[in-house]
Amino acid sequence: QVHLVESGGGLVQAGDSLRLSCLAPGRTFSSSTMGWFRQAPGMERAFVAVITWSDTNTYYADSVKGRFTISRDDAKNTVYLQMNSLKPEDTALYYCAVRTALFGNYWEPREYGYWGQGTQVTVSS
Repeated sequence: QVHLVESGGGLVQAGDSLRLSCLAPGRTFSSSTMGWFRQAPGMERAFVAVITWSDTNTYYADSVKGRFTISRDDAKNTVYLQMNSLKPEDTALYYCAVRTALFGNYWEPREYGYWGQGTQVTVSS
């Protein structure tokens, strides 16, 4: 069982910034592509960002491109999501996940086999 721990969520105002962190076990983290997803009430879980393990390429959902940045620190077994210029529509439960599928689309939740419990981000207008 892989245990991922997210932190850094909170209640902020529109335009503010937050940095989410996800601590992952070393054995899993060092060779894994890591993703961030979010889920708002009544909505499906949606892709936010991903960072590959081999070449640290990053990809983002159009809705966050230019505002959010995903990064990883292999020495700390941690992946980050820096969120700037937050909007009320960014309000959701944010999850980090480990991609376990070898083929497919990185933006699909089914590609990820391990998930954290989530950290709540609430942005007020």
